[in-house]
Amino acid sequence: RNLLDMDTFSKSDPVVVLFVQGSGSSEWKEFGRTEVIDNTLNPDFVRKFVLDYYFEEKQNLRFDVVAAGSHGAVLGAQDFLGQAFVALGEVIGSQRGRLERPLTGVPGKRCGTILLLAEELSNCRDIVTMQLCANKLDKKDFFGKSDPFLVFYRSNEDGTFTICHKTEVVKNTLNPVWQPFTIPVRALCNGDYDRTVKIDVYDWDRDGSHDFIGEFATSYRELSRAQSQFTVYEVLNPRKKCKKKKYVNSGTVTLLSFSVESEFTFVDYIRGGTQLNFTVAIDFTASNGMPSQPTSLHYASPYQLSAYALALKAVGEIIQDYDSDKLFPAYGFGAKVPPDGKISHQFPLNNNADNPSCAGIEGVLESYLQSLRTVQLYGPTNFAPVINQVAGTAAQVTDGSQYHVLLIITDGVISDMLQTKEAIVTASALPMSIIIVGVGPAEFEAMEELDGDEVRVSSRGRYAERDIVQFVPFRDYVDDSGNQVLSMARLAKDVLAEIPEQLLSYMKTRDIKPRRAGP
Repeated sequence: RNLLDMDTFSKSDPVVVLFVQGSGSSEWKEFGRTEVIDNTLNPDFVRKFVLDYYFEEKQNLRFDVVAAGSHGAVLGAQDFLGQAFVALGEVIGSQRGRLERPLTGVPGKRCGTILLLAEELSNCRDIVTMQLCANKLDKKDFFGKSDPFLVFYRSNEDGTFTICHKTEVVKNTLNPVWQPFTIPVRALCNGDYDRTVKIDVYDWDRDGSHDFIGEFATSYRELSRAQSQFTVYEVLNPRKKCKKKKYVNSGTVTLLSFSVESEFTFVDYIRGGTQLNFTVAIDFTASNGMPSQPTSLHYASPYQLSAYALALKAVGEIIQDYDSDKLFPAYGFGAKVPPDGKISHQFPLNNNADNPSCAGIEGVLESYLQSLRTVQLYGPTNFAPVINQVAGTAAQVTDGSQYHVLLIITDGVISDMLQTKEAIVTASALPMSIIIVGVGPAEFEAMEELDGDEVRVSSRGRYAERDIVQFVPFRDYVDDSGNQVLSMARLAKDVLAEIPEQLLSYMKTRDIKPRRAGP
């Protein structure tokens, strides 16, 4: 909108060039260009850029708007109309996936704005549940009746068939009723509703040489009509049909029920307005070492950030794109706090108990460095108070519009394991996730126990409803050459990878559907 006019006799002929940056790299590479739109300062471009989206990565984009010359060639610097820098997560995290940014880069001139819209390619996310039964199937067994089962095949572009589902075997009957089953539409017909779906009926044999009873063909579109009526298919055996003149069929299969549900994605919820609320808790126990000493894990030299600051920036800079107010509560634990030197396990880093929120990740870093100068590092290492604090906030809004992510950065051995497990089990029923980053050389076995990937966390006989904890030791991500940007990108990639699934698991267990984005 309102682009610079560079042409003397007409308006500019703008084109947008998209550049992308590799993860942890500062180099820009051209990704693609829009079409050229002639003679306008308010172009609406049609060509889309299709990008792979990863929540856990900072995907930096640069949009250069330039005026095309004759024959659509993009000329030199004199035809530069402005540029905008944005992270893909900012576009997706903005209201209705729509973001407007000022164009900059031409000194002393207003360059207009660029409007970006992001939409997710719906790669046929529907899931089908159906139930079938059969009637008067051919008897194949010498002693009893048949043991029928069905095999579903989807047809491929080249006319071949790929098996996509097998029902269970129903023993000793010619009138089986199979259990309802669920299958993604993609698997059934690859998203093409008119593609042939072939279904074979077999009689099960213990030795694996199942007897063919017959077959029938249908399509997803035809199956879906069963939502309003029973559909009956004749089961035909081509060999029998050729041999016997009076052959009618080998029985019938009836589609009893057919229902379709959409499988929602993380992006559906973000676009529907779900906000990610980010809270930070930092370990101020004495085992970190005196912050003024270079051996301390809290030591920040003039040349590089401490491990704590790096972990905070790595995770925070990605999550902040999904939080509209950019205000982040930040706490410390395990220190003696002024004025009376009491030990606290959830003191606000900004020293404001009524409003512990800091403005942006930079605000959190500032308050963290300020706290290092005013509190006395002490102990023990208790996680439960701060987990319960965030859980209390999460419990206030459980309709899916808010989801909380708590980042705990610690140097080690936890002192209140039983209370922390209890807190995690309670929190697992709430819209929240917990990320624990271990810094320093300690052994972190206890943390692995909290990360319920192998065994679900339990406390006093109660098990966590969902796996909500992700633990990683920071040392596993430090780049050997000392490239901090790369270290941060690697860390964020791993600790944030599980957040979308954890959010979806909460929404699913509560049957919360994404809100429809407005027009």
